[in-house]
Amino acid sequence: MAGAPDERGPGPAAGEQLQQQHVGCQVFPERLAQGKPQQGFLSSFFTNNQKCQLMLLQTLETSRSHPYVKLLLDAMKHSGCAVNKERHFSCEDCNGNVSGGFDASVSQIVLCQNNICNQAHMNRVVTHELIHAFDHCRAHVDWFTNVRHLACSEVRAANLSGDCSLLNEIFRLHFGLKQHHQTCVRDRAIRSILAVRNISREVAQKAVDEVFESCFNDHEPFGRIPHNKTYARYAHRDFQNRDRYYSNI
Repeated sequence: MAGAPDERGPGPAAGEQLQQQHVGCQVFPERLAQGKPQQGFLSSFFTNNQKCQLMLLQTLETSRSHPYVKLLLDAMKHSGCAVNKERHFSCEDCNGNVSGGFDASVSQIVLCQNNICNQAHMNRVVTHELIHAFDHCRAHVDWFTNVRHLACSEVRAANLSGDCSLLNEIFRLHFGLKQHHQTCVRDRAIRSILAVRNISREVAQKAVDEVFESCFNDHEPFGRIPHNKTYARYAHRDFQNRDRYYSNI
């Protein structure tokens, strides 16, 4: 994520570039037509923009309060994809009810300043999108033409970001079902795919079903499903200990 584009291999073909631009502009209209990232922290400060950037700073700099984000930032750095807030985040207006997105064409997280309503919401969005960024760093994900790749990352993000925590589901008035966490992850992954791809619900659901078992059980870099902040702190502690162990081998 942090490296120059040519460090990730040859660039996309012309047809794929057009598809990337089309996908990005559908949801993130402020993305520049030539595909260059906007500099979130250097852009003009309007009310929504300033609020968005202050909340982002709060999320990134108070790591004890946000162990999900702290672990993901450490994991990204450990994988050679250190995150820079000026380069890799951009606060922008977005279409519809989308809260954020990962623009893989420029390795940048888009935060929807017109839809992120409070600090807790910002924390969840940053965590969710950092999981996509982590997947982008560790694997050659075909975000734009392989819906199964997208589905896998969406399953992982819904599963590991706290999107489907019991507290969040109670706020949504969704609780009490058998295997409710799995149901929530599946549903939110499908919704996320439909928010960024012009495909039918049946196609999105089929893609999620095909990858669900393997991707639901892929807990990297947490090593477990972090159902709440306490679990996330334990996961971060274990990640640090694992890193120290391998560095001493």
